[in-house]
Amino acid sequence: MSLEIIPYNNKYSQDFYNLNIEWLKTFFYVEPYDEEVLSNPEKYIINTGGFIFFAKLNNTIVGTYALMPLPKQNAYELTKMAVSPEHRGLKIGQQLLEHCIAFAKRKEFNRLLLYSSTKLENAIYLYRKFGFVEIDVEDNCLYQRCDIKMEYFFR
Repeated sequence: MSLEIIPYNNKYSQDFYNLNIEWLKTFFYVEPYDEEVLSNPEKYIINTGGFIFFAKLNNTIVGTYALMPLPKQNAYELTKMAVSPEHRGLKIGQQLLEHCIAFAKRKEFNRLLLYSSTKLENAIYLYRKFGFVEIDVEDNCLYQRCDIKMEYFFR
């Protein structure tokens, strides 16, 4: 399996939307904030200083993740990570997470934050395995499904 992780190109914006909508509908539901960000990735992520990457396998986009700046928290949010249902279980999510951490180190980010749900046991296990630690979720969290917040500090 020759997986390539590539940076954002607007020709893949529909893949970004579709992968995340499918994932949200499978595990939760699509919140209004999700719909807004996924429908306008350049406005909410790219043009604010964020990044989006895609996992490409045999010329097919099979996964994605985004890094959204959180200036008030001196961090980037790891968000909108999804892998197509047909490609789950092939460690693509792990490769995306490895890419994310390596990219953030090269860019000299201070820390990464993520918001998730303890319902996603495999994802939480993976985040912990890579060095993310649980911290308190703020009262005004943007995501209704969120019951866990994690951070990764670059030392």
